[in-house]
Amino acid sequence: MPRPRVLLLADRSRPDVVELLDEIRSGIAQHAELTGEFETNGDALPANVPADLAVVLGGDGTLLSQARRVMDRDLPLVGVNFGRLGFLAEFDWQSLQQHAEVVFGPDPPIFERMMLAAAVSGPGGDSRHSGVAINDCVVTAGTPFRMIQLQLSIDGAQGPALGGDGVIVATPVGSTAYNVSAGGPIVDPKLEAMIITPIAAHSLAFRPFVLCPDCEVRIEVVRANEGTSLVLDGQVSMPVGRGQTVTIKRHAKKARFVANPATTYWQILLQKMRWAATPTYRDRGV
Repeated sequence: MPRPRVLLLADRSRPDVVELLDEIRSGIAQHAELTGEFETNGDALPANVPADLAVVLGGDGTLLSQARRVMDRDLPLVGVNFGRLGFLAEFDWQSLQQHAEVVFGPDPPIFERMMLAAAVSGPGGDSRHSGVAINDCVVTAGTPFRMIQLQLSIDGAQGPALGGDGVIVATPVGSTAYNVSAGGPIVDPKLEAMIITPIAAHSLAFRPFVLCPDCEVRIEVVRANEGTSLVLDGQVSMPVGRGQTVTIKRHAKKARFVANPATTYWQILLQKMRWAATPTYRDRGV
């Protein structure tokens, strides 16, 4: 059986990545053919470089940016965590070596995750900006940080108005990111849905809610600040102004990741996010 062809995408701004690069190259070469190596801050990957998998060295943010970068090629990504949390990047270098035969084997455990397509249009419907998000699309107040006013609609039907610092539209895989920090629910990433969570709503009654994945969410900007923006995955920012509309819906493609066979989503929640962790009791020593 032919060996898989692998792209190596490395965040060289991290000293520990640079320190281990030779060892990682050598380790991958024992199980796969390394067909290309690229910086994570580069432009689009060359179309003529063949690949079956991409190994990404960095943190969760690096993995998100590279998933958007390779989405047109439908490449599964193996996230090797060199960041702080490693929630989405499920491997470290040691665990990748332990499971290399599975990861680079004929049937690696691949999971697919819903992505969002976002577009900004002007008052006349003309297109201004567009982009893709794996975690979330956020309309945020921006400088000078006065409260903004948004009008939501769902599948063409008028929804709630929102005064506050903005709104998050998250995927299930992004539900544990900005969404959960703002009080939104954790949603099983195997589901497909859109989670709508207000940011500091000037209301006691605007609670987060969950929509079907085929819904189209439109956010009309009624009042904005100079810095009001649409931010995708916390990485790509697009200005939005009064009278403009942000449209968000499910993207036709899905992000693809290789899972760590030694862990589960729920174990990661417990171990890394300290999900429902109990208080520290002096008499119990825990």
